[in-house]
Amino acid sequence: MQPVKMYTTLVCPYCQRAKMLLKQRGVAEIEEIRVDLDPAQREAMTSLTGRRTVPQIFIGDTHVGGCDDLIALDQRGGLIPLLEGRA
Repeated sequence: MQPVKMYTTLVCPYCQRAKMLLKQRGVAEIEEIRVDLDPAQREAMTSLTGRRTVPQIFIGDTHVGGCDDLIALDQRGGLIPLLEGRA
């Protein structure tokens, strides 16, 4: 299983939804980086992704995007192969 890293905030409903979907797909551990607690992490996220919104999700070295991107990837059948390192 590829490592999953997610930039989040505490009160973000999209972050919660993305975490729930990942757990449903067998992800046991998510490295969560709280940008609401550390402004430097928000800057790092923005420079990495070009986006300011959370969540920003990485699976392995692949930037998936936000919650809607994650859901779309899953609906296309691409999420599980990416998680398993077969994409």
